[in-house]
Amino acid sequence: MEECGRLSHLFVTVFLFSFHSYIVLPTIADVTVAALCGGRDACSLAIYLTGFQQAISGLGSVIMMPLLGNLSNSYGRKILLTIPTTLAIVPLAILALKRTKNWVYAYYAFKTLTAMVADGGVLCLSFGYLAESVSEGKRVAAFSVLYGVVSFANVLGNLGARFLSTSQIFQVGAFVSILTLVYMRIFVKDWSSSSSSRDDHIDHSTPLALEERTESCNNLRFHGIPSPKDIFRLINTSTTFALAASITLLGGLADAGAQTFLPYFLKFRFGFNKNQFAIIFLIINVGAALSNVVFVPKLGHRFGEMTLLSFAFFVAFLNMLLNSLSWAPWVPYTAASLGIVFTMWSSCVRSIASKQVGCSEQGIAQGCMMAITSLANVTSPLIFSPLSALFLSEEAPFHFSGFCVLCIGLCYLMAFILSMIIKLVPSSSKERVSNQHCVVA
Repeated sequence: MEECGRLSHLFVTVFLFSFHSYIVLPTIADVTVAALCGGRDACSLAIYLTGFQQAISGLGSVIMMPLLGNLSNSYGRKILLTIPTTLAIVPLAILALKRTKNWVYAYYAFKTLTAMVADGGVLCLSFGYLAESVSEGKRVAAFSVLYGVVSFANVLGNLGARFLSTSQIFQVGAFVSILTLVYMRIFVKDWSSSSSSRDDHIDHSTPLALEERTESCNNLRFHGIPSPKDIFRLINTSTTFALAASITLLGGLADAGAQTFLPYFLKFRFGFNKNQFAIIFLIINVGAALSNVVFVPKLGHRFGEMTLLSFAFFVAFLNMLLNSLSWAPWVPYTAASLGIVFTMWSSCVRSIASKQVGCSEQGIAQGCMMAITSLANVTSPLIFSPLSALFLSEEAPFHFSGFCVLCIGLCYLMAFILSMIIKLVPSSSKERVSNQHCVVA
């Protein structure tokens, strides 16, 4: 019961953090365009400013995510969770006060800096927390439940964005961001705080088992800031981990592009505003919550993470293909209903990656995966900002305003091809001993 309580407090923290992040998401494009585009429905300045913020934040996250994950192995997840939950308050507080041109510039300036740690930090540390406390066979279920919590927060956030005014949205977001920090500091406990009780469950009477655990848990040690060489060494611990990293890069590239540039396309194509965006995100995340909480734990056990991973990526490609060809305003809503499938991929690939390392490397491994996602956030605007700006302008080389969205879909298609060749290599006996002792009995 105590262990369930610990995990439930973590899930509540992730829910609150995700809620205040997602309630403002459908409104950002409207606020940016209104402040910077002089009454037009789209302009290059808004697109490039959004892409610049995403790229610089992602570049910083490439460094910060492995550092956070590595430090959490030594100092505990809770202490490190304090950093992103605190930093996330600042940008929301700015737009809660005013949303004029200068305040929007201030938002993007602070968002660029704080997002380096805040945007991926909470999930990175949460994955490490779960991988440390849940056995191998249950990780895909635990990770999918965590993603389900995020999706459920997204659903409620988008409902809030649909019915609240713009000023109320940012005020609620700022308040919940403060509540997240307070709740986390009071209720979330580190597993390390009860390390003695954990050690009591370890069978030290078997010297070989203890020796194997020690050897496995010390085979990948990083001190301080992990260097690119350290990250490369971690990725190359197995072919499976390397493929999982490549798939994460492609999937992250597509996810970042869809989240940032699909709204601009739909605004240009059909004049959508925050209300339509909120409904689309709502449909996607209702499906994501159902699939990650209900279907993935059952289907993952029956069919395996690899099968679900491939299926999710193929459906994600179909989703972007439909959006790029949108011939009527109802098409994006129909495509969004596929979210019950294509949102499965993240929990599956993280479960696969977590099974390739021992208990003491979970923080750095999840930090590495989050850094790859951040690298995708850097690369995505470099690719899709020019494409989006070009094909939404009068200077497009040919008439296909959804070309950028189709290119996003091609990233999903490449990830699908890689997912077809990935194989989940069973842990060695040493790794199994290591992982068993990660879990509270």
